[in-house]
Amino acid sequence: MRIELRRIGKSFGKVRALAEVSLDLPSGSRVALIGPNGSGKTTLIRVLMGLVAHEGEVLLDGASGAAARTALAPGIAYLPQVAPAMAVTVGDLIRTVARVRGLDPRPIEQIAGELGLALGPIMKQPFRGLSGGMKQKLLIALALGVRPRLVILDEPTASLDAAARARFAALEREHLADATVILCSHRLDELRTMVDRVVALSEGRVAHDGAAAAYVRSRTQTVIEVLAEPGAGPWLAAQGFTPTSGGWWSRGLDHDDKLRLLPELVTTLGARLRDLVVRDLERIGVRPADTGAPGGAP
Repeated sequence: MRIELRRIGKSFGKVRALAEVSLDLPSGSRVALIGPNGSGKTTLIRVLMGLVAHEGEVLLDGASGAAARTALAPGIAYLPQVAPAMAVTVGDLIRTVARVRGLDPRPIEQIAGELGLALGPIMKQPFRGLSGGMKQKLLIALALGVRPRLVILDEPTASLDAAARARFAALEREHLADATVILCSHRLDELRTMVDRVVALSEGRVAHDGAAAAYVRSRTQTVIEVLAEPGAGPWLAAQGFTPTSGGWWSRGLDHDDKLRLLPELVTTLGARLRDLVVRDLERIGVRPADTGAPGGAP
């Protein structure tokens, strides 16, 4: 599903939540929508879903207006960050979603099982009585199982453990291969593997719009720590390393410099290298350099 946003604006009283947001997301796009709290992400999601009035125009597959949105609604899925406190039972929830979409509920049940959620014992339990992880797995199964053309994933793995996150990544690739995906996430590993474009908001405006790979590289800082024979000190110092306690040397560098320096370090020091630690530090957000103005979010 193609999404076109034309000069979207939204105010809540004196607070300008969105200002002149224009984007074109071709059908099949995989885009991360990121930004700090208060940047406008949640408001923009609500605009996309038709939940709030706004300035500007939203076109879905070239059409706008309530009638077009209603016609396209069966092809849209939303996975919220915070699960709603629904009293409906798990079984009734699955059956209702499948009935409204005109689908067989079995794919939903199958995906839940692949995520490690056994539905049999909980079909008669109220949704709101499930644990956070169980709620998240069921909501993922509902979002993926309806085979949407547009899906909005808001922090989809926040309540999942590492094993469930890995299963989700595999299922997402399988079931959303042709869908337009909008991902809201603070996890660089998800930006690295799930999307190919990053749109960052800051103070209600688009502060960054570019390739995901370049964005992730710019947010990855590496620290290399080296323990070597004393005679290696001059070479390490010449490479920008700083001596620390216990005979260790340390240097921070970016992704590209890491790839260049590590092979050279191992080759040059050889037997003089006693120990080596490489730590990748990841951060996400909009820097002042991205916004072109001071005060950008960290």
